[in-house]
Amino acid sequence: MADDDVLTEEQGMIRGMVRDFCENEAAPRAAETDAGRFPRELVGRLAELGLLGMTVPANEGGGGMDEVSFSIAMEEISAVCPSLSVIFAVQNSLACAPLHHYGSAAQKQKILKALVSGEKLGCFGLSEPSAGSDAAALRTTATRSGDGWLINGAKRFISNSKEAELCIIFAATDRELGHKGISAFIADTGAPGFEVGRPEEKLGLGGSSACDLRFENLDADSLLGEEGQGFEIAMTTLDAGRIGVAAQAVGFARACLDASVAYARERESFGRPIAGHQPIQWKVADMATEIDAARLLYLQAARLKDAGRPFSAEAAMAKVFASDMAQRATSEAVQIHGGNGYMKAYPVERFFRAAKVTQIYEGTNEILRQLIAKHLLG
Repeated sequence: MADDDVLTEEQGMIRGMVRDFCENEAAPRAAETDAGRFPRELVGRLAELGLLGMTVPANEGGGGMDEVSFSIAMEEISAVCPSLSVIFAVQNSLACAPLHHYGSAAQKQKILKALVSGEKLGCFGLSEPSAGSDAAALRTTATRSGDGWLINGAKRFISNSKEAELCIIFAATDRELGHKGISAFIADTGAPGFEVGRPEEKLGLGGSSACDLRFENLDADSLLGEEGQGFEIAMTTLDAGRIGVAAQAVGFARACLDASVAYARERESFGRPIAGHQPIQWKVADMATEIDAARLLYLQAARLKDAGRPFSAEAAMAKVFASDMAQRATSEAVQIHGGNGYMKAYPVERFFRAAKVTQIYEGTNEILRQLIAKHLLG
């Protein structure tokens, strides 16, 4: 890592602990996880290690760690098991974080602690069939019913939803107010009126489910935050989540660089290792340079968040650059491996398939470029 000398001792220890877990426990299961097996035992181990709810304060049951530590852990997990990195990210960034920032004392005691301990998994119900990038256009509604609400509508491509016991649902409580009329609710996925569709067959990340959700008169009495605060909750949650996606992309690319260097030293062509050929040298040089640059970008955004300073633009920059970089790096890794890189026996194929989604979820790169431009131009 390019910035070893600027990590604190605690951050270095966390990275070492996560790296040991990844090498000894996650790596041997990575292939079967990518093939579609949910790694329940690995999620349990993450909980035992205090890695679920990492940034949740200790007095709320969490690890009390900073954003830099979470980002480093995200990179380490991503460099070994892409599917596990999604499960890890959703639990930390999309389930625990909004409950920490907006949950009531009772919700933190009952729900947040169950998420941090790994007793329950959560998912984030924002995207819809007709509302992806334009989240304010969601059609799911919540109408008052006695002391609670009835939710009706549908969600699309919700990560971890097959295995999750809890879902944060965003619904319109007052359509006339536009995005200011969106509220957030916490619901049990096993409740009457909550239907989870079959998992989608995806390009990559097979161990993390992505399902459609349907709500038919779902009785929800657990409002997260205040009525009309849902859009704010969603956007602030995604802002922070983009730091994790950038770290994830760096992990994918780093794994491919390491594999490419090892392969180039062993594979011979024209009487010598391909590492001796200039085209291969240039590829790995560019990969290494861009990986270090992307890592510094996500660490900058993480440090701004830890300092309580604005970080939205920096998180967007980190996510855009890192995800585009990961697409290039994983593709080059497959090219360096030649025909072998196209085969599932070589892990670079897995990372190549996984990398694409980092340009899409938690804000497409097109939308994020608009956000960056708005920050610069007003």
